[in-house]
Amino acid sequence: MYGMRAQDNAPATHFRSDRMCRVNGELYFSTRENTLEGPFEDMETAEVQIQAYIERMLLLRMNL
Repeated sequence: MYGMRAQDNAPATHFRSDRMCRVNGELYFSTRENTLEGPFEDMETAEVQIQAYIERMLLLRMNL
């Protein structure tokens, strides 16, 4: 996939990866900021929390 993020100087290939993982049987998701968020009880809860995380990050960027 070719694309450009706001902070990139030139288009580049970005590879999507599965950001969901299990650590000691508990469900987490990893972020671009290199954090591991969780644990979550199930995939549905994790997906809701992923969306909430994205919204928080967007709000933070708007306030800078």
